[in-house]
Amino acid sequence: MAGTGGPVATFSVWDYVVFAGTIVSAAGIGLFQAIRGRKETSSAEFLLGGRQMTAVPVAMSLTASFMSGITVIGTPAEAYRFGAAFWLFGFSYAIMSAITAEIFVPLFYRLGITSAYEYLEMRFNRLIRLIGTSMYIVQTALYTGLVIYAPALALNQITGLDLWGVLVATGAVCIVYCTLGGLKAVIWTDVLQMVIMLAGFVAVIARGAVLQGGLTKIWQDAAEGGRLDAFDFDPDPLKRHTFWTIVVGGSIMWTSIYSINQSQVQRYISCKTLGHAKMSLYVNMVGLWVTVSLAVFSGLTMYSIYKNCDPLSNGDIGTPDQLLPYLVMDILAAYPGIPGLFVAAAYSGTLSTVSSSINALVAVTVEDFIFPLCKNLTQKQVTWLNMGLSKLCYFQPPLFCLKANTTILLTFYFSLQAALSIFGMISGPLLGLYLLGMLFRTTNSIGGLSGMIIGLALTLWVGIGGQIYPPTDEKTKPLSVSTSGCNNSQSNTTASPWTSPVTLTQQPDFRPPIADSWYSLSYVYFSLFGMLTTMVSGLLLSMITGKVPLKELHLKGTQASEGTEKASTDLHMGVDNLAYTDIDVMSKESEKATKL
Repeated sequence: MAGTGGPVATFSVWDYVVFAGTIVSAAGIGLFQAIRGRKETSSAEFLLGGRQMTAVPVAMSLTASFMSGITVIGTPAEAYRFGAAFWLFGFSYAIMSAITAEIFVPLFYRLGITSAYEYLEMRFNRLIRLIGTSMYIVQTALYTGLVIYAPALALNQITGLDLWGVLVATGAVCIVYCTLGGLKAVIWTDVLQMVIMLAGFVAVIARGAVLQGGLTKIWQDAAEGGRLDAFDFDPDPLKRHTFWTIVVGGSIMWTSIYSINQSQVQRYISCKTLGHAKMSLYVNMVGLWVTVSLAVFSGLTMYSIYKNCDPLSNGDIGTPDQLLPYLVMDILAAYPGIPGLFVAAAYSGTLSTVSSSINALVAVTVEDFIFPLCKNLTQKQVTWLNMGLSKLCYFQPPLFCLKANTTILLTFYFSLQAALSIFGMISGPLLGLYLLGMLFRTTNSIGGLSGMIIGLALTLWVGIGGQIYPPTDEKTKPLSVSTSGCNNSQSNTTASPWTSPVTLTQQPDFRPPIADSWYSLSYVYFSLFGMLTTMVSGLLLSMITGKVPLKELHLKGTQASEGTEKASTDLHMGVDNLAYTDIDVMSKESEKATKL
C-alpha cells in the first residue's frame, strides 16, 4: 500500500522504452537541425542561431536551462520538508524578468555581442573581462557537475544503472546535438524537455489526487501539517526562508542568473528583434510560475501520502533528493511507462542545463580567450573549433568537479540549496561589477576590480562558513514528520534498499559564536550581500584612487524594432579603457537618446 514505507518496485521494460525514447528524441532534434542548417556553418549560426530565433522557443529554453534535474527532484523535497514558502519565488521571477528585460536586454542586444563579458572590457579593461569570464567558467563547472551528479544518484537508485554510465550517457546525448546543431538544436531540444518535465509533475499530482481522494484532500493535509504557512514577514536575515529573504534576496539572485549569465544572455540575444528578446523574458516568467507551482504542489502531494510515514525517517531512503523518485516508484509502478516518464523528466532537466552550459562555455572560450589571440582563423577553422570545444566542455568541467560536487552534497544536504548557493556566492559580486559600470560613471577599473574581489571574498567567507557550521533548526525551521503509520513488516523482493553513498556531515563539536550570526545568513541573501559589498567598496575605492577622465564610446551596435531588421546605432557609455581613447565622441543629442 502506498504511503506505508518499505521497499518499492524497480523499472519495467516499458519504463526503459519511454526513457530511451526521450534520449533518442533529444539526439534526433540535434541531427535534424544539423541537416537543416548544413549550409550555414558560421560562428554566429552555431553560437547564436543566426540571431533569427523567436520569443516562444527562446522563452521555453530560458525556463528549461535553470529548471534542471535538481529542480525536478529538489523543489518537491523542499516543499515536503519546509512547506510551500518556495512558491514565493514567483514574485522574484516577476521582478527579475522586468529588470532583465528593460535594463540588461537592450544593453546587450544593441551592443551586438556574443559574450556577455565583452561589456566589461568596453567599460573597464581586458583584465576585468578575463576575470569575469573565468568566474563564470568556474561557476558553470561547479553547477553543471552538480546538475549531472545529484540526479544521477537518484536515477541510479531507480534503474540500477552505474553512476558513471549515467554520466557518459548524458555526455553522449548532449555532445550529439550541441556539436551538430549548435544553439538552435539546444533551444528546440529544451522545448521538448520542458514539456516532458511538466508532464512528469502532472503525472505525480494526478496519481496522488486519485489515491488521496482529490486535490482538496491534498490541500487540507498540507494545511494541517503546516505546509501552507508560507507568508512569514519576519525581517530576520538569518532565517532560511521568509517573505523578505525570498522576494528581496531571491529577486537579486535570479537577476544575477538571468541578466549576466552567459547561458541566458546567449539565448535572448539570439532573437531576431529586440521586441522578441524582451518578450522571451516575460513568457519565460510565466513558464517559471507554472514550473515552480507544479513542483511545489508535487511536494504537497508527497506530504499528503507520507504524512504518517516519512520515508527518510523510516530509513527507506538516504537523502531528501530521493523522496520524489521513491514516491514515483511507490505510486506509479503499476502503470508501465509512467515511472519512465518521470525519470525522463528529471533526465530532461539535466540535459537542458548541461547543453545550455556547453554552448555557453564554447561561446565565452572562443570570444574571450581564442579570438583575441588568433584573429586570422578561417570560417572552417572556427566551425571545427566550436565543435571540438563542445566535446571538451562537457567532459572537463563536470568530471573535474565531481569530487568537489560530492563534497558539496555532503555539506549542503539539499542539492537545490547547493545549486542556488553557488550562483549567489559567485554571480552576486559579478552583478555588482556590472551595475557599477552601468549606473556610476565615476567608477574606475581599480575600484571595480577591487570591489569585486572584496565582495567575492566576503561572500565566499560567509557561504563556506555556513556550510562548515550549518544554521540551527531554529533558523531553518524544518516541519515535523511522522513514522507512526509505517508498516515495517512489509516486504518486497523486487527492489534493493533505497540507500545513498552520500553520508551526511555532523555538526562540529566546537561552534564559534560567529556561527550563529555571520555564518547563519540565509543562502538566498548571498547574491544581494555580494552585490552590495562590491558596489559600496568599488565606489569608495574609486573615490580614493581618483577619478579617471571618462572617454566617450562610439560603438556600432544593433538596434532592433518590431517587424524590422536590426540597424546599426550609436551607443554612449562612459569607459575607463585606454584602448578606446581614439574613438569619436558622440553628439549631445545621441547621448540623451541612449543614456541608461
